Amino acid sequence: MIFSAYKMMKQKENLYHAPSGVGVGRSIKVSSPATIANLVCGFDVLGMALNDPQDIMQVTLSDKPGISIKHIDNYNLPTIVEENVAGVSLLSLIQELDENIGFAIIIDKQIKPGSGLGSSAASAAGVVVAANHLLGNPFAKEDLVRFAMAGEKLASGVKHADNISPCIYGGVTLVRSIFPLDIISLPAPPMYVTVVHPQIEVKTSDAREILRKEVLLKDAIKQWGNIAGLVAGFMKNDYGLISRSLEDVIIEPVRSMLIPGFDQVKKKSTDAGALGGGISGSGPSIFMLCEKENIARKVEQIMKEVYDETGLAYYTYVTTINNEGIVLRQAQDDLRQAQDRL
Repeated sequence: MIFSAYKMMKQKENLYHAPSGVGVGRSIKVSSPATIANLVCGFDVLGMALNDPQDIMQVTLSDKPGISIKHIDNYNLPTIVEENVAGVSLLSLIQELDENIGFAIIIDKQIKPGSGLGSSAASAAGVVVAANHLLGNPFAKEDLVRFAMAGEKLASGVKHADNISPCIYGGVTLVRSIFPLDIISLPAPPMYVTVVHPQIEVKTSDAREILRKEVLLKDAIKQWGNIAGLVAGFMKNDYGLISRSLEDVIIEPVRSMLIPGFDQVKKKSTDAGALGGGISGSGPSIFMLCEKENIARKVEQIMKEVYDETGLAYYTYVTTINNEGIVLRQAQDDLRQAQDRL
């Protein structure tokens, strides 16, 4: 396979290195994590990967051009390549290759579309990471984010990387710039994340439509201070600073009106000791960050009580920050099998 000199240079920068023998049969299975975008005050620039839930994807490389997509979940998502976020992301990658190749994709979505937990990002990022592995890792992580952003544009109408970046890089990420792409991985102290996902749908495109087109300068200044404070809190392992910075004066006041029970969940959770939290992505999921597991469990119970009163169906998760991002499951399985044989 022939790649340009640029691609060969970028390959040296890439951080995905699989054990020898993995990919035999030219197929790979990956786990692609849910993500929380915005992290309250960092609209479109901050994101965090979670350990639960995760999508499972299997990607197979073919020497015949074309892409086939099969879903083994119950969400009735399109399998036409140009209408599927994984399909358009993979097309974006293929366009930069010098050979005609094809892929077969099987997707088992565990992250419900429209949940606010980065469902589209999990599909878009997972498929390009898997394809890159099968091709011998010619592309760096930054390239993979760029390809996967094509899927986000299909899903929301806008190219954004606040879900894609933590999905691929793991942990907490800051998207300093989209054009040119500039992604910074941020250290963060250990934290528990409690999420409630009420079973209503809030489309990202609709949630963007209701936002104000102009922002007061005093609100912008306050928001900038909170973003800077949150980043500093992560880097300094300062839970108090993190808590004080989890405030959104621009986006949350508008979007929270779309989510029943939001104000109750937030107030009762912080009263119970949560550091803070808010809308996950564009909603309807709500997340709260906690320093200790016992507090995270109390917050989960609060979320259940609030939504039991509303009569809405819901799911809850108590999880932690996923510092790995997308994981090559087949590589892990092969390693376990080899260890079992010893």
